[in-house]
Amino acid sequence: MHTKDPRDVVLAPVVSEKSYGLIDEGKYTFLVDPRSNKSEIKFAVEKIFSVKVDSINTINRAGKRKRTRFGWGQRKSTKRAIVTLKEGTIDIFGGPLS
Repeated sequence: MHTKDPRDVVLAPVVSEKSYGLIDEGKYTFLVDPRSNKSEIKFAVEKIFSVKVDSINTINRAGKRKRTRFGWGQRKSTKRAIVTLKEGTIDIFGGPLS
């Protein structure tokens, strides 16, 4: 069914002013693999953080065109997922305790 490793689907949390404001509404923003779909993202978030997911909205962000020393280049395209939780919270700033 789900053959991908959850850590290969959810790459990193997005920490920005907008995403931090959405946490109060129970919405968390993650950088995800551009080839993943909503059901894979839902399975991965539930598996990694042990929470129940209500809905997922995804955004494809095209990489910007950048000038380089030798001509023009392209930044990497990314995909973001805004995950709304049914219950539970995610501590995106949590790390190993020292």
